[in-house]
Amino acid sequence: MTRSPSRGGRRAQGAAALCAAAVLLAGCTGSDSPGDAGASPSPSATVPVPATAGDLQESFQKVVDQVLPSVVQVTTGEGLGSGVVYDGEGHIVTNAHVVGDAERFRITMATGRDELDAELVASYPEEDLAVVKLTDPPGGLRPATFGDSGEVDVGQIVLAMGNPLGLSSSVTEGIISATGRAISEGSAEATIGNLIQTSAPINPGNSGGALVDLSGRVIGVPTLAARSPGGDGGTAPGLGFAIPSDTVRHLADQMIEHGEVVDSDEAAIEATVRTVLGEDYRPAGVAIVETEEGGAADEAGLRAGDVIVGLGGEEIPDTTALAEALASREPGDEVKITYRRGGGERTVAVTLGER
Repeated sequence: MTRSPSRGGRRAQGAAALCAAAVLLAGCTGSDSPGDAGASPSPSATVPVPATAGDLQESFQKVVDQVLPSVVQVTTGEGLGSGVVYDGEGHIVTNAHVVGDAERFRITMATGRDELDAELVASYPEEDLAVVKLTDPPGGLRPATFGDSGEVDVGQIVLAMGNPLGLSSSVTEGIISATGRAISEGSAEATIGNLIQTSAPINPGNSGGALVDLSGRVIGVPTLAARSPGGDGGTAPGLGFAIPSDTVRHLADQMIEHGEVVDSDEAAIEATVRTVLGEDYRPAGVAIVETEEGGAADEAGLRAGDVIVGLGGEEIPDTTALAEALASREPGDEVKITYRRGGGERTVAVTLGER
């Protein structure tokens, strides 16, 4: 397996998982919606970071002028989201939840020209990333410049660019609040790991857009906004999440080359599992239904019927907790797994495999 060089460094920045009460996918607005560099990066000058507060406004405007032409609106029959021009061949990166089950799309450029047709290249819901391609790319495409998300610092000023609520070419600002977050979305089958947390507002329609530093480099693709725990359906202010640019490049390059992700670089115990309930009907662990022959769990001696209750010192009451614990680790990492078998509790070292 060939691993992305900076991926381990990125995950080392923040191994803590965020246990959000609920998370809202902030991309598709549904029927109520109003109405690069990739494999061949395009060299693009970056905007100098301002030396004084007096230079900040000018820097903001230069970044917007540089990056906004690379941010597009992606429209499906179900709603809309945002995307970022990835290369000069017309590839656009966006979120898997933006494209949904669609295979054809209408792309509106930030320049306001007529809508363009695009078709799906590949979708990878496990990391909420997808690539679409313009069927007839126009001349003068402006691929974005993707930065090194491994160098992102907490407190760093960022801009979020996209099409929230169908308001095209909108820009918000905030800071990097945390790195290395792992988030489980209620309807998703997998936890998304190693996310960048930002205070820049992320609203429905922003998903798939660009999170940009003050040098004009895309350091993340917005994907999630936390939902208020009050149950009113609103998003929680100042809690947005973005897929790091290193992850975007790692996965998008594979989707463009192979039509799918062939090297996820995501840790797994390589077993089918399910949540089990205790006598109080509350989640009480993760039962192994079946192990993959020769996989991580199988090699460690785990078997069907074992109930995992801890991993690396973290309690594991359900499959969501297991996914969040794995999201901050890499294939090849060795972790201690605590499990119940035959009324007793045991611990075993497991060398993680790949999802």
